[in-house]
Amino acid sequence: MDFNAILKIISDVPDYQDFLTVDELKTSSKRLASRHPDIVDILTIGHSRQGDSIEALKIGKGARKALLFALPHPNEPIGSMMLEYLSRRLAEDDSLRESLGYTWYLIKCIDPDGTRLNKGWFKGPFSIENYARYHYRPPSFQQIEWTFPVDYQTLHFHDPLPETKALMALIEQIRPGFIFSLHNSGFGGVYFYVTEDAPSLYKPFYRLIESQDLPLHLGEPEMPYISLYANAIFNMTGVTEEYDFLKQQTSIDPAEIIKGGTDSFDYAKRYCNPFGLVCEVPYFYNPAITNTSQSDIVRRDAILQGVEQDKEYLSFLWEQYNKVKDALTVPSPFRDSIEETLRTYQQHLAAEENWAQTDPKTVEMATVAEKFDNLVIRRFYSLFPLGMFVRMLDIQIAAAHGSSILASVGKKARSAFEARCSELEVILDYTVIPIQKLVRVQLGSALLAAGYASEQ
Repeated sequence: MDFNAILKIISDVPDYQDFLTVDELKTSSKRLASRHPDIVDILTIGHSRQGDSIEALKIGKGARKALLFALPHPNEPIGSMMLEYLSRRLAEDDSLRESLGYTWYLIKCIDPDGTRLNKGWFKGPFSIENYARYHYRPPSFQQIEWTFPVDYQTLHFHDPLPETKALMALIEQIRPGFIFSLHNSGFGGVYFYVTEDAPSLYKPFYRLIESQDLPLHLGEPEMPYISLYANAIFNMTGVTEEYDFLKQQTSIDPAEIIKGGTDSFDYAKRYCNPFGLVCEVPYFYNPAITNTSQSDIVRRDAILQGVEQDKEYLSFLWEQYNKVKDALTVPSPFRDSIEETLRTYQQHLAAEENWAQTDPKTVEMATVAEKFDNLVIRRFYSLFPLGMFVRMLDIQIAAAHGSSILASVGKKARSAFEARCSELEVILDYTVIPIQKLVRVQLGSALLAAGYASEQ
C-alpha cells in the first residue's frame, strides 16, 4: 500500500482523550454492525473465565484472512483504540477494504476480565502514579498470549485458558495470513517484533514513527536473548528462546520456572504460515531513550546495578508478603500475580546476572539510552508488583475489619509505593504521549504489514 495513502488514513484518527472500557468497546461494535449490517458481523468466539462474551468483528470478504486482537495483556489498551478506529474505517471505506483484499477478524478485547481490573486509570489522569496504582497484569499462566499448548524438552503445557481456546479455534478455522497481536510498552520508545526478516518494512516503519515525532526505543531489549534485525526491530521471540536462555544461564530446570505455554504466532504455524507483527508503543518517554552516545558507565555495570536494584525492591515485597500471607483469606487476582513474581524473580535475575557477567558484548561502555534503561526505567516497572500488593491488601482489609497486621503492612507498603512514585515523577522527567499518535503508529504499521503479508 502506498505510504502517502497510509499517512492520509492515519491522519483521520481522532484525538482520543482516554481509553474505552470493555462495555464501551462492545457498545461501539454493536452500533457499527447495526449501521453496516451487510459488511460487519459480530461473532461470539468464546467466553472469559468469568463468563463475559469475547467478540470478533468480521469485516469484508477478501480471500486473505487477517487476525488482529487487542488486550492480550490487559494493561495495554492502545491496540483496542486502534481497532476501534480501524473497524469503523474498514466498514465505511469501500476502497480501503477492497484494495487490501482481506477478510478482517478484529477482537477489540481478548481479556475482558483482566481489562476491567485496569479501568481505574483508563480515564486518567495519565501519570506514572495513577497508572501504577490501578495497574493489573496477570501471571504468565493466566495471560492469553502465553497459554497456547507447547511441548519443548521438559516443558509441557496443555491447559489453555478459555480465552486462549477461543483464539485457538479461530486460528484453526480461518488460517490467517497476517496476525497482529496488539501490545504496548509502558515507558521508552517505539519498537517492533516480526516473525521473519522483512527489510522492505523497516524504512516505512521508521518514516511512520518520524511522522508522529515519536522516538525509537534504543535502550536495552526486553530480554537479553532477543535477535535484532535493525534498530528497534527484533525477531519475534517466544517460550522456546526463554527456555534455552534459562537452561544456559541457570542450574534449574526451566520448566520449574516457566508455568505458561507458547504464543499465538507459534501456535498458528500448525495450520498456516502467517506473517506476524507486534508494535510496542509507550505511554511515557524521556529523550534519553534515543541517545546512543557513550555514557560514563560500562554496560555490564549498568545491568548489574539494575539487577541489584530489582533485588532490593522485590526483597522488600517478599518481606511484606510473608508477614500477611497467612492472613489472606479473600480470593484475589492480584495475589496470583504477586506470588508468581516472588516465585520466579530470583531465578530470572540470577540468569540475567550470569549473562551480564559472561557475555562479551556487555564489556563495552553503555550508551546513554542503555544506562537510562537499566538504572531508571527498571525502577518504573518495579512499581507494578508493589501497586498490586497494595490493592490486594485493600481488598483483604475491607473484608477483615481492621486486622492489625494487615493494617500495619498495608500502611508500610502504601508509604513505600507513594515514595517511589514521587521520586520517579522527578527523576524520569517524562512526557505523556497522546493516544492519537500511538494509535496512528499501530494503525500505520498494521496497514504496512498487511500489504507485505499479501505479497508473500
